[in-house]
Amino acid sequence: MASLNAIRSSCRKVMCIGRNYADHVKELNNQRPKQPFFFLKPSSSILLPGQGPILRPRGVNLHYEVELGLVIGKTVRDLDPEDHQGAMDAIESYLLTIDMTGRNVQDEAKKKGLPWSIAKGFDTFLPIAGPIAKSAIPDPHNVLLHLSVNGELKQSDNTELMLFRIPRQLSDISKVMTLEKGDIVLTGTPKGVGPVTTGDVITAGLSVNGKELEEAKLEVKVADREGPYAFAET
Repeated sequence: MASLNAIRSSCRKVMCIGRNYADHVKELNNQRPKQPFFFLKPSSSILLPGQGPILRPRGVNLHYEVELGLVIGKTVRDLDPEDHQGAMDAIESYLLTIDMTGRNVQDEAKKKGLPWSIAKGFDTFLPIAGPIAKSAIPDPHNVLLHLSVNGELKQSDNTELMLFRIPRQLSDISKVMTLEKGDIVLTGTPKGVGPVTTGDVITAGLSVNGKELEEAKLEVKVADREGPYAFAET
């Protein structure tokens, strides 16, 4: 199983499934999708454990979104949505991930029909923990994800609540973009997303059948991002 450093260096793209938990769709006043939809985060947004804080750009309303991540282990193209074994065979390992989002940046983009890339793509906007062996997660649709901010629990839900399961996700992505070895797929976030600001500490993890997985534990601080960027209307 590849190390986190190897996973980051071999990742060519990060595919993210949006609006895949019904209560999360409601909390953001979005429309429930009729089929999976997805967007990209750059691999440069990956933040490994111990490599520093999440950097909050000036003027950005920063939100957390805990997710189960998949590391793809082989080429996947035009996968049949009913090929459950093929989908599971395509997964090399799992990750615990936090899809950080510039919510005001995203909201403006949605209102104006613009891409979300900036809202999702800043450096440090994808903290990850793992890798988690497939043997540790016998069923990726029965995993409890949780996230806390400054010790207060904010997200806690089971992946059984996914609207579209992993075979359908990989099928729909692979009909459009070939998934390659090393790519990462984020499977969606449950309800409870919200803001964090400078000085906050985010902790997250997952448990399987009541057992917390040590390799999935993640703790990361939020700090100000230095540099010329400041959010402004497009």
